[in-house]
Amino acid sequence: MNTEEKSFKCEVCDKIFTLKATLLTHMRVHSADKTFKCEVCNKIFSLRTSLVMHMRIHTGEKPFNCEVCHKNFTMKASMQTHMRIHTGEKPFKCEVCDKRFNVNGNLMIHMRKHTGDKPFKCEVCDKNFSLGQSLKIHRMIHTGDKPFKCDICNRMFRENRKLKKHLAMHSEEKLSNEMFHVSGQMKIRKTREKKIKCELCNRMFSVSGNLNKHMRVHTGEKPYKCEICDKTFTQNEHKKIHMKMHEKPFKCEVCHQSFKEGMALEKHMKKHIVEKPFECGFCDKRFRKSERLKVHMKIHTGESEYKCEVCYKSFNLNGNLKMHMRIHTGEKPFKCGVCDKSFTQRGSLKIHMKLHNGEKSFKCEVCDKQFSQKGNLMAHLRIHTGDKPIQVLNL
Repeated sequence: MNTEEKSFKCEVCDKIFTLKATLLTHMRVHSADKTFKCEVCNKIFSLRTSLVMHMRIHTGEKPFNCEVCHKNFTMKASMQTHMRIHTGEKPFKCEVCDKRFNVNGNLMIHMRKHTGDKPFKCEVCDKNFSLGQSLKIHRMIHTGDKPFKCDICNRMFRENRKLKKHLAMHSEEKLSNEMFHVSGQMKIRKTREKKIKCELCNRMFSVSGNLNKHMRVHTGEKPYKCEICDKTFTQNEHKKIHMKMHEKPFKCEVCHQSFKEGMALEKHMKKHIVEKPFECGFCDKRFRKSERLKVHMKIHTGESEYKCEVCYKSFNLNGNLKMHMRIHTGEKPFKCGVCDKSFTQRGSLKIHMKLHNGEKSFKCEVCDKQFSQKGNLMAHLRIHTGDKPIQVLNL
């Protein structure tokens, strides 16, 4: 479309339209005029199309179908974004490190690595987070909330993934007969009955060696040691996964980040030598480009110009809005290469990966127990301090 033909401008958000009627329809977004009402939940909307889209929540209708994997979506835009998974298209590029993304929201989240922005703040301890989900999990440290319960032993967990990991302990059967083929013949294989019991947690094992390995959970023994950095592990498999971290011979002398290729290190070094002439007057953060400063300033001004057409929640960054839309679309673009579990945010995937590589970088200074997340360490410290979780209302 020729931009010179656009002549009707919105005085509120500066959007430009080719037709006056389209501008008038758009103005309802900014006004309090909401004339279209949902007969199911009484929610009202300024646009009929927004009401039609909203009704799909109640009807379950998903009229837009992916021709490749046949996944269905409530919105056409969600399907078009999803198609990039199949086409490999990544139109959004980071101007700092040239990394590309298939969704602009992912790029905006990625930019926080370069800007250091952490827009999500805990109201109790003032700790900041780059992801809303990280703040949500963190809040449970203060509330003591553990919403996920094991129906077998009644143990409670803050996160569903930890409950699933715990349930694996209960999932092993005591005795089973398995039918299997060997050279075209049907055979019967009997699994060993589990008669060996852990005296600490009552878990059963069929082989004493498995019990010995299990006891390291209680004793804290870590017999497998990395010869490079002296980090120790309870299982040899975890050590092997960890060793892959050292397969990056090119190391940055400034921040100690490692790379597999020299070219990648050279590109990375530009982060340390490029000047940042644009300074924030509120928090003294500096940026290479004025555009990045403008985006950052919205955190301080509270400006929220991006609005969700489904639930009308407002955001100060378009990337935050697009990330929020995954609540409505169910999209989880970040997939674990080990267990195929998917996540809405890259940060959640990184936290999840610690389960597979055995990384526990947060250590208790009292008993030397180690944890994969700082929040788990803080909760553990209450055992030593005797502190009770702070009760926070109306979170």
